[in-house]
Amino acid sequence: QVQLVESGGDLVQSGGSLKLSCAASGFSLGYYAIGWFRQAPGKEREGVSCMSMSNSSPYYTDSVKGRFTISKDNAKNTVYLEMNSLTPEDTAVYTCATGVECSGPSTMAYWGKGTLVIVSP
Repeated sequence: QVQLVESGGDLVQSGGSLKLSCAASGFSLGYYAIGWFRQAPGKEREGVSCMSMSNSSPYYTDSVKGRFTISKDNAKNTVYLEMNSLTPEDTAVYTCATGVECSGPSTMAYWGKGTLVIVSP
């Protein structure tokens, strides 16, 4: 029973920081790709970051490069997304997902329910 549970979403002021967590169960995170996605009202889902099993050169979408950092703790079976210098454009429901590779959302087999991040001006 694969399960992903996100936490850490909050209301934060522009310029602030948040750290999201995604706790995985039912599988070993160390053997699969894990990524973060987000969807803002009126916009399509966007891939934010993804880490392959090898953990080499994590993917970041251009808009978050230098501000967001993905990491994972295999012992805790948890992946994190550290978000800094947040802007209102970062407001979205953030969801973690896992799959065999970081090719895109369509390759992710399991998804969490999401956690809401709201960045006020």
